[in-house]
Amino acid sequence: MNKYALITGGTGGIGLATAKTLGKDGYKIILNGIDEEQGKNAVNELNEMGIETELFMFDVTDEKQVIENFETISKKYEKIDVLVNNAGGLGGRSSFEGMETSFYRKVMALNLDSVFFVTRSAIPLLKKGDKPSIVNFTSIAGWNSGGPGAGVYGTAKAAVTTLTRALAKELAESGIRVNAVSPGTIDTPFHQATKEKNIDLFNSWKNNILLKRFGQPEEVATVIEFLVSEKASFLTGEVIQINGGQAFL
Repeated sequence: MNKYALITGGTGGIGLATAKTLGKDGYKIILNGIDEEQGKNAVNELNEMGIETELFMFDVTDEKQVIENFETISKKYEKIDVLVNNAGGLGGRSSFEGMETSFYRKVMALNLDSVFFVTRSAIPLLKKGDKPSIVNFTSIAGWNSGGPGAGVYGTAKAAVTTLTRALAKELAESGIRVNAVSPGTIDTPFHQATKEKNIDLFNSWKNNILLKRFGQPEEVATVIEFLVSEKASFLTGEVIQINGGQAFL
């Protein structure tokens, strides 16, 4: 029987690493992204690995685009077994005092609205899935409120934690498990701006991690692999910290 995994923001970083990991496990990948060139490269890379992949280009913060694309997905796929709400981002930095409402809305939309829009549209397909599972992305910022200027990002990610638990309660009767991963500092393009502007600052962040190194995308992907597997069949409503002990310091 075919297995299908839909991954938002899946054309790079942790999302692409997750697509590769689940693809190796036999999932057919439904990939979402907004960068066409990056998307094509990701699909080619996955296809070269023998992983069947289809790309859907749409903005997960746009309710209309999400609904329209899921109408298409629903016509092509009879079910979804795994949904990974990976799309998100810092969106920039701003103090609350000087924060423009448009910036606040952008960050909340990218990190919280997107999870709601996509999950709402995916639930009917997940209900038809085989032991279906959702994995959301919160962040260490959802626990420690984030670094300077990242307070609204931390606020959005904290909300994802609560949304994850609420969904777990609501969807349990449909056999859908809902969990979340909470990465610390993972060496992905997410931190590219800091690396380019101040590499010394970026490297200094290792001092706040017990293991004294940054995480790799594959180290998050393998936790997701576990969460959607039968090995985690009695886990729902949980948040798995993946931070090398960063939360302890």
